[in-house]
Amino acid sequence: VFIAQSRASGSHRDVEDEELTRIFVMIPKFYTEEDLREKFKAYGDIEYCSIIKNKTTGESKGLGYVRYLKPSHAARAIEECDRSYKAILAEPKNKSSESFEQDYFTNNLRQEPRGNMLPFCGQPEFCIFEKNENRIQEPVSKRLSVVSRLPLIQEQLFALFDLIPGLEYCDVQRDPHTNSGYAVIQYSTAASAIYAKYKLHGFEYPPGNRLTVIFLEDGSDSSE
Repeated sequence: VFIAQSRASGSHRDVEDEELTRIFVMIPKFYTEEDLREKFKAYGDIEYCSIIKNKTTGESKGLGYVRYLKPSHAARAIEECDRSYKAILAEPKNKSSESFEQDYFTNNLRQEPRGNMLPFCGQPEFCIFEKNENRIQEPVSKRLSVVSRLPLIQEQLFALFDLIPGLEYCDVQRDPHTNSGYAVIQYSTAASAIYAKYKLHGFEYPPGNRLTVIFLEDGSDSSE
């Protein structure tokens, strides 16, 4: 697996140094930099570890960076570390770290369904899904409708939505008049469907073609 660099990223060395060797992780607030190094040294040679602290109190924010010597080490750490660390590639240092941290918190703590959801929720205590009437206006269900401007391929769409646990079936149809694609997806739980909609609505498949994912009424009590 190769990671393609953006055309605006400069030289390969710049990309390797800034974008492919540094990971961002969620950690217990009592962790020291030595604890962080000890946990992640199994995946490769570490250049440095740092913990993000409150500028006023000096207390840990429960977030940290680990910089490896090789991109393959960082990739291995993301793949193999415990899901509770929610490891991702860190933004380059020249971008706003505070906005990156805020986006990370927003995506990982406030909008993920509770439960064992790949790839971000390895342990339920790290995932908080709050019922927010202002955010969820539409009735939720276990069934989703997927609409595409281009035809959909059954096997590929099934593989895409099967990344979220609990997929029960995927039925792909094609409009013979417009050549557009349409599919009905059903999960075993509403939580899985909510997560799939959140992660895949607007997803480009194939590249340049954004999927539209909405809930379909399945006859169940959506208040749960």
